[in-house]
Amino acid sequence: MKRFYKLVSHAPAAGGYEVHLDGKPVKSPAKRALVCVTEPLALSIVREWADQGEHIDPETMPLTQILTTQIDVVSEQREDMTAEVLRFLDTDLICYRTDEPQAMAKAQAAVWDKWVEWMNAHTGATLQTTTGLAALKQDQIIHEKLAADVKAMDEADFTIYQMLVPLTGSAILPLAFVKGQARPEDLYEAANVEENYRAEIYNEDFYGTAPHQEQKQNAMRRDLRAAREFLDFLKS
Repeated sequence: MKRFYKLVSHAPAAGGYEVHLDGKPVKSPAKRALVCVTEPLALSIVREWADQGEHIDPETMPLTQILTTQIDVVSEQREDMTAEVLRFLDTDLICYRTDEPQAMAKAQAAVWDKWVEWMNAHTGATLQTTTGLAALKQDQIIHEKLAADVKAMDEADFTIYQMLVPLTGSAILPLAFVKGQARPEDLYEAANVEENYRAEIYNEDFYGTAPHQEQKQNAMRRDLRAAREFLDFLKS
């Protein structure tokens, strides 16, 4: 979309602050008011819109996308979205391991074991892990605790949680993230153990990363940073 505005600003509104384009409030795709609960979040979204060039690129506006998802989608579809993310527990990335090559198995254990231990301590139960192909069925206590955690999340936390579950392939890592126990770099590392192992084997520091892989990695880093910023701005 071609840029259609010159001036970006923000102004107080019911429930927080609106972002204005040439004096008119920005609306979500569903035509709802795009209200930021805190001024720091509003200022950051103002910067996203102000930094656009001749054409608007939504991929460079992650905070706007997160807020839009919260306002238009989560507010209407949370029950269905909750059911979807809870399904990830039995197929969680950190519970499915390899036994060969051993170096890869050690790399997985070095990164993932601490999050398995964190979840065990959080739930009071023991996560199963496997090197086989058969699907796991985690303890009902863990399912119930995760469901309770997700149900208790406020709308902003849930918006971030449901965004990060498919991004990382894990229901556990984003839970630690939302609870402030994991950083963006922790989730990136955990979600890319195999990629980092292969990069070391193929000496990508010297030869470079394949363009499509580099683009994917950069997008993940951007989204993880934006997720942390979004939650931090709401607490400012």
